[in-house]
Amino acid sequence: MEKIVKIRNIGISAHIDSGKTTLSERILYYAGRIHRVREVHDSNGGATMDYMELERERGITITSAATQVTWNDKSVNLIDTPGHVDFTVEVERSLRVLDGAIMVLCAVGGVQSQSFTVDQQMKRYRVPRIAFVNKMDRVGADPDRVHKDMIEKLSLNVVPIQINMGIAETFEGVIDLIAMQAITFEGNGGDNGGEKVVRKPIPDEYTEAAEKARNEMLEAISMFNDEMMELLLEDKAIETDMICRTLREATINRDIVPMMMGSAFKNKGVQPLMDAVCDFLPSPLDRPAFARDHDNEGTEVPLSSDPDAKLVAMVFKITDESFGQLSYVRIYQGKMVKGQQYRNARTNRMQRIGRIVRMHANDREDITDAGPGDIIALIAVDCASGDTFCDDGINYSLESIFVADPVISLSIAPESSADQERMAKALNRFMKEDPTFRVSTDPETGQTVIAGMGELHLDVYIERMRREFKAQVTVGVPSVSYREAPTVEAKFNYKHKKQTGGSGQYAHVVGRLIPLEKDAEVSYEFEDNVTSGRIPSEYIPAVNKGFQAAMKKGPLAGYEIVGCKMCLDDGSHHAVDSSDMAFKTAARDAFIEVFRKSKPRLLEPIMAVEIEMPAEFQGQVIGDINSRRGIILSTENRDNYTIAQAEVPLASMFGYATVIRGMTKGMGTFSMEMSSYAKVPLKISEEILAKRREQLQPAKK
Repeated sequence: MEKIVKIRNIGISAHIDSGKTTLSERILYYAGRIHRVREVHDSNGGATMDYMELERERGITITSAATQVTWNDKSVNLIDTPGHVDFTVEVERSLRVLDGAIMVLCAVGGVQSQSFTVDQQMKRYRVPRIAFVNKMDRVGADPDRVHKDMIEKLSLNVVPIQINMGIAETFEGVIDLIAMQAITFEGNGGDNGGEKVVRKPIPDEYTEAAEKARNEMLEAISMFNDEMMELLLEDKAIETDMICRTLREATINRDIVPMMMGSAFKNKGVQPLMDAVCDFLPSPLDRPAFARDHDNEGTEVPLSSDPDAKLVAMVFKITDESFGQLSYVRIYQGKMVKGQQYRNARTNRMQRIGRIVRMHANDREDITDAGPGDIIALIAVDCASGDTFCDDGINYSLESIFVADPVISLSIAPESSADQERMAKALNRFMKEDPTFRVSTDPETGQTVIAGMGELHLDVYIERMRREFKAQVTVGVPSVSYREAPTVEAKFNYKHKKQTGGSGQYAHVVGRLIPLEKDAEVSYEFEDNVTSGRIPSEYIPAVNKGFQAAMKKGPLAGYEIVGCKMCLDDGSHHAVDSSDMAFKTAARDAFIEVFRKSKPRLLEPIMAVEIEMPAEFQGQVIGDINSRRGIILSTENRDNYTIAQAEVPLASMFGYATVIRGMTKGMGTFSMEMSSYAKVPLKISEEILAKRREQLQPAKK
């Protein structure tokens, strides 16, 4: 247990270009894992954690990379995650298995569009966090505004435990409000500066501000410690131990988010951040975990971080490599030993673990066993992302990750028969690795269609197909994943009757289709109102399945149907001719019939877009967004830059990266993520439907 107390599993998450990978690089250097700091856009091969060739070329993180460092005799498993929303599944699966996180915010940008997504993900998996305000050396840095943004926009109880000494080009270090010391960072300059942490008395010009900030910090955390509250009211001194203990408890309970600051690029503030990770973020013992016991009707059972208990471990990410599949695993309970056999709860088969490795980005070190809290990788073990491994004798499974639906698709075709085989191999591998990447065959046109979270997402996979698999493919025009939805309530009364000699088929269903509210949490609901056994209870699930089967392809244009509540109110059955199949068929046909009566409309994905541009181009950029059917939600001026928030249909945003660069002389940037689905205007809807019918026409000839 002593070893488990010293483990910290943390992730680094943030909006694009907030400095996550730069911060990871500094942590590796100061922890002694690497001997020279490399930058994201380094000519010597890019950052350590961006080990893919594509990541280094583009200067972005595409896959989450794991490593382990030792800090203050604690073992820290660190995962650097992507910032682009296109690769959001990487963040999801990392946060699913982590105990704590560092949320990085840009001191200039503050809370940006992707910060909201990261915040939602951390809340979804109940992950305690520390906020790190990075880029304090940049012109326009304003930690007070970032603090206010986090409280107002993210509804977080943020408690600064540091204040800055200087800002922008005068930023020299931070003041530790717990120990009441000034901290500066010295070293030999150049690439590898800042390794010497110097603690000294607070300079006179910062004494008053430090006293005020410390009192605010103590007032905020005393809400979670009655003893501290009494000492504060009586104006008595408060021990540092009590402050640290209260901060740790409140952070682990997610009552507060401690806020720290620095500049990873200028080697300032990284070591105190890692001290805080060890002091305030939880060990595996502090985070309760639960599994479902399938031998006991799926009841929830608590897991204990006990190495002597039966093993329960989760596969949270897989990648295929030349020597076989690499499966990243988090161990929750028990011990995994090389050479032993364990049960895969999904397949119910025993599998032998041949080789266990500890990852350091793309390098690996062999180990013989791993215990609770460890994040390791298995080599050449056949499993899927989300699988649970457990000891023989128990049948537990862990809750899998949340997977968002794709919003964009495009057709691809191999250039030759040899490319066909390579393309199929690549697509199979990518689907296994990434649950947000989908592949299907259009039944009307016979084309292979890939779908994903954005243009960049699909662009990266096509590029990987060409490089890693030498598959040359022709790429079609991107298309939007529209949805079909009802607008008015409609009734159905459908009888399915078939007699073909011997036992026939009979099923009769009566009910209503009710459109769901726009902001409903689910896209489909089923309500069983049948009484007096008019339809026997064993046939009700078949009716539900029939409705859901019909929703996969709508009658308007073949898009998926959403926003339906199906109420089964009445019906009838036949003692001999009724069956599951008959009721499923009746429900499917009834749905198609009633959906046509519900005045269906097309829905399109609306993207939340954030654009940052020099103020002089504001009018031109906003005019362009309006011409794309966009709605400007807000604009904010920061120095000579303008930040605009807008909602724009995805269909109007293809190729926008090139447009924004052209309009702003290369100085404008933007980020976007899925916001919601909204009705397509009637005129545009008619054009889409006409084009869709045209596409399907050749296939029908």
